[in-house]
Amino acid sequence: MASTHPRSRSSSPATASAHPEKKPRLDISPEPAEPLEIQDAPADYQAPPSAPTSKKNAKGKKNKRLQRRAPEPFSSDDILTREVIALLGQDYVQSLVDQKLDWDAPFEQFAHLDLTVACISPSTGESLSIAQSGDRKWVIVTPLSLPGERIRARVYRHARLHSHADLLEVLESNSEWRDMSRVQCQYFGKCAGCQYQMLSYEKQLELKRDTVIQAYKNYSGISPDLVPTIGPTIASPLQYGYRTKLTPHFQGPPHSLQKAWKRGEAPAIEDKPDWLKIGFHAVGTRNVMDIEECPIATPVINKALPVVRDTVIKNITKYKRGATLLLRDSLPLPPPEAEADGAAADPSPSPSSSIAAEHDGHICVTDQKGTVRERVGDMLFQYTAGTFFQNNNSALVPLTSYVRDAIFPSSSTSTPTAPAPGPTHLVDAYCGSGLFSIMLAPAFSTVAGIELSAESIRAAEHNASLNASSLPTSSISFMSGDAANIFATVHNFPRAQTALIIDPPRKGTDARFIEQMVAFGASTVVYVSCNVHTQARDVGMILAQSAAHAQTEAGAGKRYVLESLCGLDLFPQTAHVEAIAVLRLV
Repeated sequence: MASTHPRSRSSSPATASAHPEKKPRLDISPEPAEPLEIQDAPADYQAPPSAPTSKKNAKGKKNKRLQRRAPEPFSSDDILTREVIALLGQDYVQSLVDQKLDWDAPFEQFAHLDLTVACISPSTGESLSIAQSGDRKWVIVTPLSLPGERIRARVYRHARLHSHADLLEVLESNSEWRDMSRVQCQYFGKCAGCQYQMLSYEKQLELKRDTVIQAYKNYSGISPDLVPTIGPTIASPLQYGYRTKLTPHFQGPPHSLQKAWKRGEAPAIEDKPDWLKIGFHAVGTRNVMDIEECPIATPVINKALPVVRDTVIKNITKYKRGATLLLRDSLPLPPPEAEADGAAADPSPSPSSSIAAEHDGHICVTDQKGTVRERVGDMLFQYTAGTFFQNNNSALVPLTSYVRDAIFPSSSTSTPTAPAPGPTHLVDAYCGSGLFSIMLAPAFSTVAGIELSAESIRAAEHNASLNASSLPTSSISFMSGDAANIFATVHNFPRAQTALIIDPPRKGTDARFIEQMVAFGASTVVYVSCNVHTQARDVGMILAQSAAHAQTEAGAGKRYVLESLCGLDLFPQTAHVEAIAVLRLV
């Protein structure tokens, strides 16, 4: 069996044989930054001279030094570097630092290496292998390979303590995990979008649970005895055909061709030229590869994709540079007079020219300023196509139901007209266009949603009016403002009867927000995150500040505890996992 990277030239398959005993998954020490820290390259680091000094060479050396800066904290590069340190071992890495060898790869670029995969990176889904060169150990990061597999890889980029490599061949397969008959995409192994199509869905959910475990073990600073057993990852009802948004892109025409067009010397474009690629990045590169279908996207998006591609081809001479396209699954919009129960008409209805396809009661909207409509359970949501909304509609009812049940553990006794005992007020920070506020509103007497974007607030207010027959709109309010200042706007909410939902962007929340949140003291906090590593950091900060606040007169001895924690799979076939943490004030 062979898996060939697009940068690779080898295409001869190798027959898979019985796989060796699998290696354990990555086990990272609780505090990987102590005593070793992620460091910039030494100021006096000098690469071996290879050419006479020139302005061009000096510029190149400056760029190399810039590339060797420490990665942004909690970025994917930072997480990967910490995983590499854990795999090599703290003492060994410190010895490399002392010898100024932590940036000095023991392999030449484009070297071919035969490796045994040690583990899968919980953060990226790529494999980590330890390569030996003399007495030197170095980690090789390779896509699409599994623990215990023997692989052949080709190094193409060096970094601190590790190198990235193309997967050329799987020499000995992990047959317990890998089953290529599961793969449903012709581009799998070349396109960077999916990492796990060769795995059973049960195994994907296990790996995502492990990602949550590792994140809290290594980035929360919480004592292990205060972290509850991580629950099973909540499955997506759809594993393919679920993605309601695609953003393919393409690069602009070559400058030489653009100049020829200006001079009138280049022929008109009739068929797609070889240099024009419309799709997604190839594995391990920033190069765009052609994608004509995407099995994880919804049917209407796949129906629209050829139409959108043809439009780009016909108009490519109008582009000086590349662009990112938008395809969004939507329900058809009714005429304004048909809006239910007097709901206000959407101020920016989607123009018909932005509809690229129709399929089975759905349309595909391609205008960034167009309007998209989705149904989640019994509720309708509309929002501007270019703004944020979760991209897996099938998983939104499981997500919102889990959050509701976490707030009301006895919710089996509740009905739409008789909420379960518990909080009566809800604060929805980072509320966007109102998903949690509206889906959970029937369980609360008062709901306040806060969002920085005024456009999102308008969408949330419109969505509340769309669903007026299902919920009391008079009890829901939306405010535009920084989530770090929200608690002054809900100062009259009874703390003991208030639940707080936090759903921030990938960077997480900040110290100012956490300080105010702890001082406010909502009885229940549900933290939903698309980046479990920043969530772990933030939850650790919340518990630490809450413990300190409990010692004050205002804290009255009450502190937050981490009651439950689990992942939710919004993006099957990929390594991404959403994380949901529930905190209770006791």
